Amino acid sequence: MEEVDKAGADRLICRCEEITEREIREAIRAGARSVVEIKRWTRAGMGICQGRSCRRLVERILAEELHLRPEEVAISSFRQPVRPVSMRSMDEEN
Repeated sequence: MEEVDKAGADRLICRCEEITEREIREAIRAGARSVVEIKRWTRAGMGICQGRSCRRLVERILAEELHLRPEEVAISSFRQPVRPVSMRSMDEEN
């Protein structure tokens, strides 16, 4: 496996949860085999953006570590609501 240089390893992949590339690669090397498993082990993609900022990066790292083509990586699903919704907009009286 190709080693990531120190600068790359310390790069933030999930800004919301402050998860680094090193943490994601370590999770994969420890046995995570899907974006969902990486999410559960590291919390990458569980922040306020719900993975909109980091999901593609996590998929790319997973593909690299497992020697897969990007299209072979199963994508994770988004939790609803995908975009923040105000409580006022959900009020039946509005």
